[in-house]
Amino acid sequence: MKIQEPAYYHTKIKDWPEGERPREKLMQLGPEHLSESELLAILLRTGSRTQTAVDLAKTIVARCGNLFELSTLNYRHICRIKGIGTVKAVTLAAAFEAGRRIASIPAQQKFKVSDPEVVFQRYGPMLQHLKKEVFMLLALNTANLLIRDIRISEGTLNASLVHPREVFKAAILESAASVILLHNHPSGEVQPSPEDRGITDRLTAAGKLLDIPVLDHIIIGAGKYFSFREAGMIEE
Repeated sequence: MKIQEPAYYHTKIKDWPEGERPREKLMQLGPEHLSESELLAILLRTGSRTQTAVDLAKTIVARCGNLFELSTLNYRHICRIKGIGTVKAVTLAAAFEAGRRIASIPAQQKFKVSDPEVVFQRYGPMLQHLKKEVFMLLALNTANLLIRDIRISEGTLNASLVHPREVFKAAILESAASVILLHNHPSGEVQPSPEDRGITDRLTAAGKLLDIPVLDHIIIGAGKYFSFREAGMIEE
């Protein structure tokens, strides 16, 4: 549902008609009836000397394109936006991260890995916006229930960053029966690189030796994923 953006008022929000003030509007109608700028204005709380909080929010949304693009910026980049100081930047960064974590929580407390789509639904919101590659390990029990997800490395994937010793040390400490490998591609594309293939082959072989099988390696991109198992690149 497209919500009509508020006009630029350039007057104090307390002087607006009550039905158009973001906080009162949220309390009366619910957050789903607020525009992106109005939601952002509530987080910003105040504007600047020349702009109301809604005016400032509208300017920020126009500059970034939408809230999703704004949410991909880290704290330091948010600070560089005119009109946003340290407190506002920290508030926004915290709110966006909270939203990502909430979006990644499964409906049930115990997360059962049944297929790559389930993994993507949980970890896509957490990883697809990142500007650098993050490699994670999902440690599973014998019923394919998640014991713990573990961040192994950050940065461009290579054999030194993702070493079998580090990966399976974490799996052994968690008494994992099996594992799933997971990482993102900041480009948004999900086709595996030669390095991705090499790391997968190496870790799959190590898992067989340790009797901790690698069930899948899933690459997260912009709204999509690639599964090595679905592509027939990891044997049953």
